Amino acid sequence: MYTFAPSYQTIKKIHRSPPSPPTQYCCISIVCIMTRAFSPYFDPEFDSLSERINGPPCRVTFDNESLEDRTIVKIDCVKKQGQLLDVVQVLTEVNLTISKGYISSDAGWFMDVFHVKDENGKKVTDQNIINYIQQAIGSNRAAASNITTQTRKLLDTDLHGEPTAIEMTATDRPGLFSEISAALADLQCNIVEAHAWSHNARLACVAYINDQSSDTRIDGNRLAAIEHHLNTILHASITPENTCPQSSSQHKDVKSTGLIVAGGSEGTMTTVERRLHQLLLSVQDFDVPPTRPECPPGISLGMDSGGDQEAEKASVMIENCAEKGYSIVTVQCKDRRRLMFDTVCTLADMQYVIPHASVDSHGGYAFQEYFVRKIDGGALSTESEKQHAMKCLEAAVERRVCEGIRLELCANNRVGLLSDITRVLRENGLVVLRADLATKMDKCVDITFYVRDIFGNKVDMEFVKSMKREMGLIDLAVKNEKVVKPNSAPAAKPRFSIGDIFKSQIERLSHSLVTYM
Repeated sequence: MYTFAPSYQTIKKIHRSPPSPPTQYCCISIVCIMTRAFSPYFDPEFDSLSERINGPPCRVTFDNESLEDRTIVKIDCVKKQGQLLDVVQVLTEVNLTISKGYISSDAGWFMDVFHVKDENGKKVTDQNIINYIQQAIGSNRAAASNITTQTRKLLDTDLHGEPTAIEMTATDRPGLFSEISAALADLQCNIVEAHAWSHNARLACVAYINDQSSDTRIDGNRLAAIEHHLNTILHASITPENTCPQSSSQHKDVKSTGLIVAGGSEGTMTTVERRLHQLLLSVQDFDVPPTRPECPPGISLGMDSGGDQEAEKASVMIENCAEKGYSIVTVQCKDRRRLMFDTVCTLADMQYVIPHASVDSHGGYAFQEYFVRKIDGGALSTESEKQHAMKCLEAAVERRVCEGIRLELCANNRVGLLSDITRVLRENGLVVLRADLATKMDKCVDITFYVRDIFGNKVDMEFVKSMKREMGLIDLAVKNEKVVKPNSAPAAKPRFSIGDIFKSQIERLSHSLVTYM
């Protein structure tokens, strides 16, 4: 579009003809000469023209009227790769439980309907959460980053500087997490945040560390020394006593990654959890160890991390739909929170796309059906591909399920705190199956452990209660205290004198631990 700035020059020409009665003619000619001046013009509403014509690229609506006890979330948006995972991750970030869902992505358009509840089992009425979901899934992802959700990491880069994330994978053994914590303390590293999962005798851990003295980022030379030292500890699991066939060097690795960022979800707990899924998948945790006594840590078929009781093994089946070119994947298991997030993560990490899906839960059990294709097109063609996918999905369902009890505590953070606590647990014959540590603004740290007996038996709750009594001023919250008798007779185990073991530890821990709120 141009703006014209004409200038006028008038030339008058008067032609007179000889007088002739009775009329005299007079002709006046006016000539306009225009000069063009060009200047760019941009319509301020041009950027939103497509949206005004075709509608917004993504619509997210909430319906609290149609159902009595659940909120219906409807999502209509332009189809893109990984859209379903992004949506499920956003819903998981705000602790919503998906009880039912329908997904379709034909003809370049992505349509989802989810029935959800909040973490208290009620409808979603918090306007902050609604705004976050609409902005995170919609076009305004940057604005969503300004809203703090309950599952966002408590890590504060202003308070701790920019810590370094170290990823570790290894064949698990009793006390390995305690050894890693002690090594970081000896290396004068402050653990700002840490998350560890153990499953099928494999360990995956993501730890955020910085320099003890200055709370600053660790330089490259020192970081290389830390990686070398931690690799030495992880490789120490290759011993004559450890006869698990998966104890090969390919299952041990330490890697510094900086801050973990994925898909615009920097600083979210779901980003770390997805990375733990990827790490365990990379070390083939879907292969079950041959015998339980040889590889006791991380065998997880028991109490899940959300506080539920004993869980059942997932049932996974895969069939092909030849006329449509899909593979139909069905997953049936006990329902729990974050279940859909775990299965969709694994399908995405195996390079499968999900054009259609339906999920439902009833009576405490979940039924999920995914219509999948390989990312390069086509269904799963061979039996080996199907078997591999089935084992990976079974592992994805089981990773978050922990056999044991949940211990929660709150402490003033200091170098060596995690090392001291895990050493006490190890000396009392408890194996850490899962750990989550996060530092808050006031430098208090929340720690959650899922532990069990080192011999694979259920933890004796009388033993734990006596441990709590011996701690005195230290307040330790214990959840999932339901005792389930093991199928086999418990193996003989050494007797512990709790008073003698804790006597040397309590004074060191007492000054740093505060009452768990």
